[in-house]
Amino acid sequence: MKKSAALALLAGASAIAHAQSNVTLFGIVDAGVRYTKNGDEKVTSVSSNGASTSRLGFRGVEDLGGGLKAGFWLESGFTPDTGTQSDASRFWNRRSTVSLFAPFGELRLGRDTTPTYTGYADYDAFGDNGVAAIGKLISKLGTNVDTNVRADNLVSYFLPGGLSGVYGQLTVAPGEGVDGKKFYGGRIGYSAGPLDASGSYGETTVTPLPGGSDKYKLGTLGASYDFGVVKLTGTISQAKYSGQKQVVFNLGALVPVGPGNVRVSYVDANASGQTGSGASIDDNDAHQFAIGYVYDLSKRTSLYTTVAKVDNKGAAAFVVDGNPALTKPNDGRDSTGIEFGIRHRF
Repeated sequence: MKKSAALALLAGASAIAHAQSNVTLFGIVDAGVRYTKNGDEKVTSVSSNGASTSRLGFRGVEDLGGGLKAGFWLESGFTPDTGTQSDASRFWNRRSTVSLFAPFGELRLGRDTTPTYTGYADYDAFGDNGVAAIGKLISKLGTNVDTNVRADNLVSYFLPGGLSGVYGQLTVAPGEGVDGKKFYGGRIGYSAGPLDASGSYGETTVTPLPGGSDKYKLGTLGASYDFGVVKLTGTISQAKYSGQKQVVFNLGALVPVGPGNVRVSYVDANASGQTGSGASIDDNDAHQFAIGYVYDLSKRTSLYTTVAKVDNKGAAAFVVDGNPALTKPNDGRDSTGIEFGIRHRF
């Protein structure tokens, strides 16, 4: 009797242990001062997200036993200079997912970043943040594509760890009848020691433009290598829609200096082809040069500064920041940004 009772108690304790879960509150607050000159327009503002995107999140994992785990991730972006949501249409705009983890990998459902986004953002020396972000130079080619960063209703499968450095993701979003949101794509890569390299590709169903198809395509090859004294990063991306194409080349470096890093990047965006109406986009090119420094006051708090300049050609109208608006006849003019800020992680 006593032995049976003891065994039952141990079994119950084991079941309770398996049912236990942990929940983590996390976030980043990033604010600074930014000067922007777009064409002839200038503005000085209190800004957000110069080094990292401000966010508040909750994540948790429950051990289900038998090698299975369940997890969730809720993450909301906000602008600390005004205290408002960064996306007025949804609260958990950055990520809202539930996952099942198993020995064969992870199955994840919800709103999340697309593999085509991480395929280039992971190799941006500035983390695709602030006036130096690379993402603003990747064109939608006039379409209503809404999957270049995140997408709703994603179903993703991730390869498990322990595959000798190989990682991968396959993702599908049904779109649910909304043009610009139906997506499928994936990313495959290798990361071991100082080397990380990957390739990504995705297609999005968009509203057809006059004389065009309903497919927007984006692919990227990216790599980074940490030499210790400098970490080099680079990508080459191609966006394509019907007869239009844009190739974006990015080369960056992170150099440890004192208690922080000097960050440098050069981005070249080259457009070619014709729109459905026969207009050439060959001259609508741009390039950006940026340099900055992140000074770590502690493991959680950093000071940073960045200077970036976009040189537009033809009818290109890329800007380091959308405030102030770049209006005609300023197409083809330069855009310059300077920012200083503080970032705190918790």
